Amino acid sequence: MPTPFAGDEDQDGEPAGATPGRPGQRLPERHIPPPRLARAVTVTVLVGYGAVTLLNVLRGHPRPGETLACLASVAAVFTVQFVHSAPASRHWPPRRKAFTLGLQALLTYLPFLWFGINWGSMAGPLAGSILLMLPGLLGWLLYTLVCVSMLTYSLTLGLSVLDVCYFTIASVLTGLVIFGLSRLTDLVQEVHAARSELAHLAVANERLRFARDLHDLLGYSLSAITLKSELTHRLVLVRPAQAREEITSILEISRQALSDVRVVASGYREMSLEAEVASAESMLAAAGIEAEVSVGGGRLHPVVGTVLATALREGVTNILRHSKVQHCWITVAYEDGDADPADTPDVAGTVRLTLVNDGVPERLSSREELNDGSGLGNLSTRLTEIGGRLAAGPVDGGRFRLVATAPQTPLRRPDAAHPGKETSPHNEQHHGQQPGDRSGAESGHLDGQGESQRC
Repeated sequence: MPTPFAGDEDQDGEPAGATPGRPGQRLPERHIPPPRLARAVTVTVLVGYGAVTLLNVLRGHPRPGETLACLASVAAVFTVQFVHSAPASRHWPPRRKAFTLGLQALLTYLPFLWFGINWGSMAGPLAGSILLMLPGLLGWLLYTLVCVSMLTYSLTLGLSVLDVCYFTIASVLTGLVIFGLSRLTDLVQEVHAARSELAHLAVANERLRFARDLHDLLGYSLSAITLKSELTHRLVLVRPAQAREEITSILEISRQALSDVRVVASGYREMSLEAEVASAESMLAAAGIEAEVSVGGGRLHPVVGTVLATALREGVTNILRHSKVQHCWITVAYEDGDADPADTPDVAGTVRLTLVNDGVPERLSSREELNDGSGLGNLSTRLTEIGGRLAAGPVDGGRFRLVATAPQTPLRRPDAAHPGKETSPHNEQHHGQQPGDRSGAESGHLDGQGESQRC
């Protein structure tokens, strides 16, 4: 068999038919035989062993009736052997295994009464079946017993030392060959099944990434267009000049939305937390929400910055959906060492994004907040993948607090932020875009229709 298949990787650094994250070299598909070929090799070997036994019996010039009996016995033994070599037989209940092994033992030893030592090569298939059907030590003990029985039988017949060695060694090797070929055939089938399963998982993960990124990017931009369109509608008669400026801004956001779709399709985007804070502050101001912003100084890994920027965007989206919000507090704090070991254990430096707003109904529960919709669930997944965590829920005073804590350097690389993925050339424009260009708000947030911060 070729080198292990478990370490293969595709061009993006992801495993191709392997356990994710395990190193190794790429194993071309052509090096793995198809299951049908592997099965055909096993069947050919078994038929060959049956033919050898038949030739050994014919060498003694049997009568026609004995020849027919030999053919029937060989066919019966190898029919049972074919069944034992099939992968499904490994999952049989113990009683069924015991019955078929007993039947093969009877078909193996009974013909010795008529064909004598010429039937000796049939002990090997029985030994192989025992190894295939019985677990561990029991299988090897009975395998040894079968081989010893051939040694004893040969000695009882008074055969020469060479003949004794021949029949004993033939039984040992035949059993091992049948066992090895059958198990290798099983492994080939398992490898192909695993590769197919990994392909399905890759498709499912890509669909999840696409849906998550559409929620985080495109929904934000479309909500910003809604907000500015409503503002333009109010200004078009009383302040035409400002209305024209807002229309220009809407066109820019629309172009950015198109760019965001291309970024989602390319697989990876990098976002700036600082730029996202500035955008959120301006967007909140445009919605008439007083925002207090405090951003500490520090350097973030690009992956961590992207995840926290996404968390901030989702939080602002929820605020804009809540018509009663009047004040918002945004804080980004860098900490040397883990202030709360329950948040990010064993991390030398952390960054904590805190987003608090008022205007939350008292009846809103934290469980509802976390479980309703996909936004906060996506954020929790993203933060967990880099070694961080998300806490969100209502607090005293009719306020809602979202806290995203992450290590300044990711402990694990999420698939959606893999550095090997393509980075869109529009990222710089994305980061430097004017505040308000992307909002997760949904239509109706200025009309008093939103009643909660659910995502």
